[in-house]
Amino acid sequence: MNIYIYLFLLFGAVFGLATYSYQHVFSEGPHKVETPQGGPNLGGRVLWALVCSFLWPIMVLTGLNSARILAKRKRQAAAANH
Repeated sequence: MNIYIYLFLLFGAVFGLATYSYQHVFSEGPHKVETPQGGPNLGGRVLWALVCSFLWPIMVLTGLNSARILAKRKRQAAAANH
């Protein structure tokens, strides 16, 4: 049973590290958040990985919802241009 827990947490950490630069899609909505003046720091990346370690299923669902919203906006913009 422990192997499933370890795999869940490991997948979440990898998911968090892979999606750090796109975290605005998963937590803040489809708008990009301004990065700190010094650029992204290690503490922010570690915090995001820790949050995703435990909450990656929710992050996936919110990411899918944001992707749906962005696709809808893109379709509306394309329709308005034609």
